[in-house]
Amino acid sequence: MQKILIVEDEGRIVRLIRDYLKKEGYDVLDARDGEEGLAVFQRQDPALIILDLMLPRLDGLEVAKQIRKDSDVPIIMLTAKTEEADRVTGLELGADDYMTKPFSLRELAARIKAIFRRTRGDVTKSEVISQGDLTVNTKTHQVKLTGEEVDLTPTEFDLLSVMASNPGRAFTRHNLLEEIGHFPGERVKRIIDTHIKNLRKKLSRPEGAEKYIETVHGVGYRFRDDLQ
Repeated sequence: MQKILIVEDEGRIVRLIRDYLKKEGYDVLDARDGEEGLAVFQRQDPALIILDLMLPRLDGLEVAKQIRKDSDVPIIMLTAKTEEADRVTGLELGADDYMTKPFSLRELAARIKAIFRRTRGDVTKSEVISQGDLTVNTKTHQVKLTGEEVDLTPTEFDLLSVMASNPGRAFTRHNLLEEIGHFPGERVKRIIDTHIKNLRKKLSRPEGAEKYIETVHGVGYRFRDDLQ
């Protein structure tokens, strides 16, 4: 049974999510502030975290930052805010997805299932993808650049796997969301652009770095097809 941690200070929301996810067959834990959330995460090692941005004692952005120091566990952020900057910051810190309150429990459950599907390696058929100095193993979820392992979040891994499996193909942002099982929303451009920015940073090296992901102006992105 997969374990999900809800870090949320509104009791009503916790109860609604917990009851719904339990009916879906998940083992559900909860914490009511950021510090407790980190403590439960460290003790219980959940398979996924649902994390509110506005939390007492330690806010959701700081919680995500602390978690990403040691773990690539999938994170879905919840926010009641309308400011785009907060969602972008969460994605830059390594969150895999976000939902704005109020939200549909059915959609939340569908997004969770999509993330678990992707982390099981169902996104691509090729087991090992080699492009230049980059190797992507979709079975073990390992990425190596010049022989060194690169730590990616599940969403970053899935985006890279899809693009590296199709070098030279130009993907729109909507294409990429659909390929990895996400739900296109009102901020598609910003979500994808932020994940691509993170990927480019992680796939760069100080000396002679290859540019693996190219921008296709007016379209989206593509993985280079001229790597040896």
